[in-house]
Amino acid sequence: MPASELRAEDIAARLSAVGLTPRVERHAQVTSIEAEVPESLSAESWREVLEAVAEADRFGLVANSLNGRTLWAAVHTAAPATGNVRGPGYQR
Repeated sequence: MPASELRAEDIAARLSAVGLTPRVERHAQVTSIEAEVPESLSAESWREVLEAVAEADRFGLVANSLNGRTLWAAVHTAAPATGNVRGPGYQR
């Protein structure tokens, strides 16, 4: 299993341990993890949630009065292209 997939699974497991229900979706270049966050989440649980999503490449929280709060995290699954890794203008 690729390291990125292990990271995404670890994040999802840590969110589950806090009592959230994560949804994991795999795409070509990113694995996304989302979970609804109840209003009643304790400060200690928030700390654990933030520590878990900090392992992702990107994360955020979408909150509105219609749908509540949705936590999301994204883990890149593909390594970036390495066409010219030394930058423009480099010559051998």
